Amino acid sequence: MAERSTAAVDVADTSGEEPLTAKAGQATDDGAEAEKVSSKEKDTARTEEERAEATDSKPPELHSGHKLARRYRLEECVTRLDGFSSWRAVDEKLRRAVGVHILPSDHPRARPVLSAARASALLGDPRFVQVLDAVEDNDLVYVVHEWLPDATELATVLANGPLEPHDAYQLVSQVSQAMAAAHREGLSHLRLTPGSVLRTESGQYRIRGLAVMAALRGITCEHPQRTDTEAIGALLYAALTQRWPYENDAYGLAGLPKGVGLIAPDQVRAGVHRGLSELAMRALVNDGATASRQEPPCTTPEELAKAVAAMPRIRPPETAFSTPPPYQRTGFQQGSYGQPGARNGQSVQATQPVVTPPPPLQSRTGKALKWSVSALLIAALGLGSWQLADTLLKREGDQDTQGNSQTTGGGAKRPDGKTIKIVDGAEYYPDGQPQHPDEARNTYDGDPATYWRSKSYHEGPDLNPAFKKGVGLVYDLGSKQQISTASIGLHYTGDHTTVTLYAADSLSPSEPLSSMQELGTAKTSGSTAKVTLKTPAKARYVVVWITAMPYSPQDTYSGPGYKQGVTEVSFTS
Repeated sequence: MAERSTAAVDVADTSGEEPLTAKAGQATDDGAEAEKVSSKEKDTARTEEERAEATDSKPPELHSGHKLARRYRLEECVTRLDGFSSWRAVDEKLRRAVGVHILPSDHPRARPVLSAARASALLGDPRFVQVLDAVEDNDLVYVVHEWLPDATELATVLANGPLEPHDAYQLVSQVSQAMAAAHREGLSHLRLTPGSVLRTESGQYRIRGLAVMAALRGITCEHPQRTDTEAIGALLYAALTQRWPYENDAYGLAGLPKGVGLIAPDQVRAGVHRGLSELAMRALVNDGATASRQEPPCTTPEELAKAVAAMPRIRPPETAFSTPPPYQRTGFQQGSYGQPGARNGQSVQATQPVVTPPPPLQSRTGKALKWSVSALLIAALGLGSWQLADTLLKREGDQDTQGNSQTTGGGAKRPDGKTIKIVDGAEYYPDGQPQHPDEARNTYDGDPATYWRSKSYHEGPDLNPAFKKGVGLVYDLGSKQQISTASIGLHYTGDHTTVTLYAADSLSPSEPLSSMQELGTAKTSGSTAKVTLKTPAKARYVVVWITAMPYSPQDTYSGPGYKQGVTEVSFTS
C-alpha cells in the first residue's frame, strides 16, 4: 500500500478542483489535437463525443502477470480511465519496480502521449519522476516511468497537518525551480496537484507526470506558464493552511468558506509565515490582484523562483533534545559503598558516620618502625638523585659531540604540512541522481555543526553497485596543489565508512571515475576518515567518493538506513 500511494500516477483525480489549478494548458508542441479548456471551465468538461471515442478505444485484456516486451511484468492496476490504464510493474531485466501507462495504439491520445513522454525523457532532470521508456508495440502504446516506494504524496503529508515554515519554503523553492527548468525546455505540467508532488524520506520533492499527465487527459491551454505558476501557489497555500484555496473541497483538504473569495493564508490560520503567505498570493494571480498590492504578481515559474530566492532563508527548526535525568550520586559518594542492603524493608541511611582511624603507633616498636622507614626513604632519594645527575651529564656530553660532528644543513626536520584552502565545492552525482546539492558548501564553511548528508539506503554498509555505486563531493582548490593528506569529518559513526579520493578535471567532471587518478582511500568506523597519500600528488579538483556507509536510526531529517553526512573536509600539502 505504501508503494501504491507513492507511485500511482494521479490521472483519475477530478475531485472538486477549481480552475486555477485544474485549468488546462499545452503539454506538448507536437500539434496533436487535445482538449482545450478556458480559464472559467473545469478540465472535466470534455464533450460527450470525445469521451465516447476514448472509451470505445479499449486496450486488450490485461492482467497481473502479463509481460510487455518480455521485460515489464504487470503487478497491480492503479488507474483505469478513458480507455487507458496505469499499472505498478516489475522490470525483470533490472530487477526494480516501475510504473506503466498503457493505451491502445488507436486511442485518440496515443500520439500526444508518446510525444510528451519522449520530450519529458529528454529533459533528464532528477527533480522529476523520470520517464524510462516510451514504446509503440503492435496494438499497444505504453510509457514506463520510475516508481518511488520511499516517497509520499503531498496530499498524504498534508493530511497530518500543515507544513513547518522551513518545509513549506523547501517545497515552493524546489518545485518552482524545477518547473522553471522544464518551461525553459518548452515543457509544461498543467496538472500540478498535491497528488503529483512527492516528498522523499530525505525531504526532497519530486514531480511526476511532466507533460504526460496532461497528454493522458487531453489538456491544453493558451497560458501554460501562468497555469503552472498558479498551481504552485495553490500547493504553497495548502502547505501553509491545510486548506484548498478555493470553495470546493479537493485532495482531502477542506476548501475556503463560500463567498469570502481568495484570502491570504495568514488570515486563514494563525502563525503562518508572513513572507510565505505573501508569496502564495503573488503566485495565485486573481485578475492581477495580490495580497498586499505592494509586490507584482508572479506569472511564470521563473519569476516565482526568483521571488523565493530573494526571500531571507528560512532555517530548519532546532533539534529538540530531551532533558537529561537529574544527576544521581553514586553509592560510593554517599558513603554506602560496601554497605549491606536494606533489612526488614528499611533502607540504609544515605550517609554513614565516619569511623575514626586508630591512633598512630605510640609504642616503642612503632617508633622503631617509623625511624626505619624514614631511613630507607632518605637512602632511596639520595640514590635516585645521583643516578639522575649522572644521566643528565652523559646526555650533555653526547649532544656536544653530535653538535661538533654535524654538517651544515644536514638532518633538517621536515616541516609540518599546510592546510590548502578550498575555493569552491559541489555535489558529485555521475548517475544524475543528487543527494542534497545545496548542502555541499556546508562541508568547508568552518562550522562542524553544519553538514552535507546523503539519502538513506536499505542495503549496506557497502552500497549495491546495481542500485547506487556511491555518493560524493568535488572540491576546487583554486589551482594545482600538492596534496599529502585529507581529513573528512563524518556525521554518523558505525560499521563502516569507505572514502576514496580521485583527481578530477573540473568541478563538474565529465569523465567517469574509472578514468580519474585514484589518490588514496580510507576505511573507518569513527567520526573522521584520514586519507594519507603514499606519494604526494598534484591536483586542483578532488572528488571525495563514499562507497560504504554505516547504519543509523531515524533522525530529524532522514529515516533509518545506511547513510552518512560530511561535516568538514580539509586537505594538507
